[in-house]
Amino acid sequence: MPDDGKSGRSRTRERLGKLLREGGDVLTVENASRILGTSTEDAAKALARWCEQGWLSRIRRGVYVPVPVESISKDRALEDAWIVIPDLFGPAYVGGWSAAEHWDLTEQIFRDICVFSTRPVAKRHQVIHNIPFVVTHIAPSRQFGTRTVWRKEKKLSVSDPSRTIVDMLANPWTGGGIEHVIDCLRNYFKSPHLSPQQVIEYAQRLGNAAVFKRLGFLTERLLGEDHLLVPACKSRLSKGNAQLDPALKGDKLVTRWRLFIPSVLSFDTDSTA
Repeated sequence: MPDDGKSGRSRTRERLGKLLREGGDVLTVENASRILGTSTEDAAKALARWCEQGWLSRIRRGVYVPVPVESISKDRALEDAWIVIPDLFGPAYVGGWSAAEHWDLTEQIFRDICVFSTRPVAKRHQVIHNIPFVVTHIAPSRQFGTRTVWRKEKKLSVSDPSRTIVDMLANPWTGGGIEHVIDCLRNYFKSPHLSPQQVIEYAQRLGNAAVFKRLGFLTERLLGEDHLLVPACKSRLSKGNAQLDPALKGDKLVTRWRLFIPSVLSFDTDSTA
């Protein structure tokens, strides 16, 4: 008679090998179920068992990554952290300062990865598998202006350069604060990515009135009042005043742009302008 224990172990090794070969860099219960040809309940149990045995590392409920044989600790950082974003936060896109890095709009390197997700967000700051994420909820209707990128055969989305600028102007903290947003905007203006029409279109679709106030003010300061973005923003100003950066209380009002500017910024802020 065959050794049932031995054959059982052999089948387990074959199943694990098949999963590791075909599963890619991120394993979910659903794709494990498909690869192994079993129910999701059995797949979940198998993944949990292999995690306990050290073959996999759990990064979130139902989401695992393989642990390489040469790895000393299964809590290693991923070689490319972007690949887990679709499974953790999708539908989602990489944006803000992370997208600015991707498009060479900044020389700064941020440890945290900025993600915009259509899923409900319980905590903005999350550390998963030693990877720090900053997650912002966004309505599905506002998930536009993105491009597809591939990382290790993993398909994901990143905001295009114009959408990146609009997002950072809508919420300066997603750009690392207004001073860094200004640097990114300056680099955007000098880059081949510059598309004034696209920026205006995205800002209108996003529906955040403060974007036009911030964009118009900053464009006027950086490129002069004759740049076509200045009148385009001026014609779209809403009533009421906004802060240049809600995190920095502005103490000077530029009435031309209905914008409060912090005196710590080195801009001419003549309140009678």
